[in-house]
Amino acid sequence: MPHFSSFRQPKLFAACLALVAALAAPGCTPTPAGHPAGQVFDPYEEENRRTHAFNRALDRNLVGPAGKGYSGFIPDDVENMIGRFAFNLSIPGAVVNNILQGNMKGATEDTYRFLVNTTIGLGGLFDTASELNMPQATDADFGQTLHVWGVREGAYIELPLLGPSTERAAAGRIVDLFTNPLTYVLDEPENYYGTVASAATGLSDRGRYADTIDSILYDSADSYAQARSLYIQNRRFKLGGGSGGALEDPYDAELGTPLEDPYDE
Repeated sequence: MPHFSSFRQPKLFAACLALVAALAAPGCTPTPAGHPAGQVFDPYEEENRRTHAFNRALDRNLVGPAGKGYSGFIPDDVENMIGRFAFNLSIPGAVVNNILQGNMKGATEDTYRFLVNTTIGLGGLFDTASELNMPQATDADFGQTLHVWGVREGAYIELPLLGPSTERAAAGRIVDLFTNPLTYVLDEPENYYGTVASAATGLSDRGRYADTIDSILYDSADSYAQARSLYIQNRRFKLGGGSGGALEDPYDAELGTPLEDPYDE
């Protein structure tokens, strides 16, 4: 069996990208005729609800308590620095997706932001680019790239551990494992720094926004329907190019950024 590092070869990455893109278009479950426009297409609801119950139990017994403990122990300034560091390391992947989408303006702006924060901002620990009034990062992903390429959304699915998604977004997640150029540039163990920082930021976000997430998972009459609605609204808003006022999905929040409370109108 080949070692995981073999996936770092650019040719293999390109093959994986082409394969997933080719499979995604016909692979997404077609919406049946007569399905109300704009409504969530959820043909796998029974299975999704079982996965949701698993995720909810995991959050109650492990992720939630760990996040609250981590956020309570680590000073806010340190949490913010780790979040900025993790997000900065993700920007090269967004540059690749912007190029694939034909968005050269976004790719250029993201590249400048990455270079400024990596150098002057000490690896992204400080957001110097924002202090210089540079454009915000696009946060592009391969699910968004598939959307630009015309791949349909497909059915709603809830993934174990990862939470709400769609068939298109799930296919995008697979390719995003390989789109960041830093994966091919950095040697071990440096190439794992982003993964570790992202995991730490996820715990931090779970602790910081515990009230909002708990209200969705444990206080709503139907936490599955609530999480599904929030995810779909936020995802479609992002793909539509909107800004401001979007309902933020607690599973899909940008690393290191504040989570808006959907109940705080």
